[in-house]
Amino acid sequence: MSSAWISKDSLTNAQAADTTSEDMLVANCLAAAAQGDVSAYYDLGIAFSTGSHGATCDLVEAHKWFNLAAVAGHEEAQLCRADISDEMTAREIAEAQRRARQWLSESSRKAA
Repeated sequence: MSSAWISKDSLTNAQAADTTSEDMLVANCLAAAAQGDVSAYYDLGIAFSTGSHGATCDLVEAHKWFNLAAVAGHEEAQLCRADISDEMTAREIAEAQRRARQWLSESSRKAA
């Protein structure tokens, strides 16, 4: 038997493991974001804007994370936020900003 041959079951198991590790990337970023990690904010924006790392594509959520990173001084997040804003309605942007304010409010309460 060739060592290059991969069974359907092992491929399915590998895909499941990849999905689990991708989900963990988002979970790890969320945990880091809860600690105020600006890079985690940016990484979450990327994940939600591209539908990668186990996140579904959600421009409102992506804008929220890019906005949080941008406010903290992350220059690339500012550019990404502007790019996705072009694809969003004013109502979606307002919702993203509301979510960002809510995140900041909840984060500051936890720190106090």
